[in-house]
Amino acid sequence: MALDLTTLANSHRLLFKIPLKPLLGHRFQPTGFPGLGAATFRTPDGDSLLVESVQSMANRMELTVWDGINNDVIDAVKGISHVRINSPKGDFLTDTILESHRLNSPYLLEESSKKFFLQLREELSVSETGPIDRRKLAQVLLKYDVGSLLHGVFLAKKDLAGGRLRVARSMSGFIEADGVQVAASGGVKNDHVNPQGDAKIGFGNVPFARDEFTAEKLTLYVNLDLAQIRGFGLDATVERMLVLLALYKLRALLDAGLRLRTACDLTVATEQIQSLAPSAFVLPTLTAIEPDLKDAIGACRSRMSVTETTYSDKIEAKGDSEKSDPDDAATPED
Repeated sequence: MALDLTTLANSHRLLFKIPLKPLLGHRFQPTGFPGLGAATFRTPDGDSLLVESVQSMANRMELTVWDGINNDVIDAVKGISHVRINSPKGDFLTDTILESHRLNSPYLLEESSKKFFLQLREELSVSETGPIDRRKLAQVLLKYDVGSLLHGVFLAKKDLAGGRLRVARSMSGFIEADGVQVAASGGVKNDHVNPQGDAKIGFGNVPFARDEFTAEKLTLYVNLDLAQIRGFGLDATVERMLVLLALYKLRALLDAGLRLRTACDLTVATEQIQSLAPSAFVLPTLTAIEPDLKDAIGACRSRMSVTETTYSDKIEAKGDSEKSDPDDAATPED
């Protein structure tokens, strides 16, 4: 029996507030940011902490449908659109599912032959000025990388409508902790050969401090923007596929366990996952979602493609390029 999604028909958002807990013990390690460290903040209820950011959760949800052994999508989602990027020898290099900015990957848009870039520009039929045809943009994203319709994309190229082509995330999530306290600890890196060696180059015994946290509550918040999905101007068949794909990714992420870092292994703290809004919706199991998702992908297959292209440029380290600026600081992707 097909999954009944009618309870979502009149909702603008599908919202989840999912309680979590450490798989073992009480402590966990949050994400850290350069120059900031742990992202703590105050709320009316006390001290809180960002455990996992929106951008990191998007990357993790993308990976739920990727088979890292075979460098391809998993069987459950075969037929979804994505772009495979190969080396000049034909070896797998990367894929838009793996790229932090999906179709805005430099391995697609900065490649010297401009083959894919020109193809994309032609199909978008955009100029630097004038209104953007949002429906056409959605259709092109559906064709080349359906993940961009769920996880967002910003085609930041002046030659593509002056850099104005962007889609916000339809699906977003983050993890917060409330009632947090620092769990301070530490250790030492032992050098049993030369304990007094030069620590600056990796020798010697090196003591270190370590801050983990405990929390009264750990919560995964998920927002699926149903209104935005409908606003793409695609038909009901595509809308159903996008919703099912989002539900599959969320359920797959939860079922696999949230091992975010070595010292941050979380699990769901409730048996049934029910939405915050609309209140009557229960997150289906993977076995319930998968057959419907396969059917939905099949119904949209003619509008999606698996594109293969080549990145023919030399891959250089930053210091190897004459164009690189040694004073530039890369901003890490969370």
